[in-house]
Amino acid sequence: MKLYGYRNGRTLRALWALEEIGAPYEYVEVDIMRGQGREPWFLKINPGGKVPVLDDAGTVITESAAICMHLAEKHPKSRLLPPAATPERTACYKWISFILTELDAPLWTIAKHRFVLPEERRVSAVIDTAGWEFRVAVKILATGLGNRPYLVGDALTVADILAGHVLQWAKSARLALDDDNLETYLRALTARDAFKRANKTTS
Repeated sequence: MKLYGYRNGRTLRALWALEEIGAPYEYVEVDIMRGQGREPWFLKINPGGKVPVLDDAGTVITESAAICMHLAEKHPKSRLLPPAATPERTACYKWISFILTELDAPLWTIAKHRFVLPEERRVSAVIDTAGWEFRVAVKILATGLGNRPYLVGDALTVADILAGHVLQWAKSARLALDDDNLETYLRALTARDAFKRANKTTS
């Protein structure tokens, strides 16, 4: 397997999943900030020009959550997805959807209006609104987690990988989590050996 990514952003999710399943892979850095994502060689791989992208024996997968779920499906012993057709699998899908739409989305909006969009397209008021949206949604995550170590069942799943990443992203964006259980949860996730290996790759 070959993963194309950039040292900042959602690439960490895919790397983390790869490290959790323990499968061999090659990592190729694509310097998005220097325009490599728009170069012809990379556009042949992903016409969208974005990372991460996983090439799994010719099957090309884009979107970080899709990559994580693909890896989990191929490596069921990793337990990154609960067994199919169980209430736990449904709950995992629910949290994945919630994290992407209610937590990831406002964080990306903040990033776009801070430094990604052309300056004439940035609206400072949008940053405040997106921050408020995140704070509302993260309370729902905290309630759903409670004082448990994982969002679903008794093992780390793709939902936790995505949640751990967005919580870390929020802290780097100077958004307080305001919940002791979430802070404990995040510390435990980032203390995992697989996370450390993935994080080292993107450092």
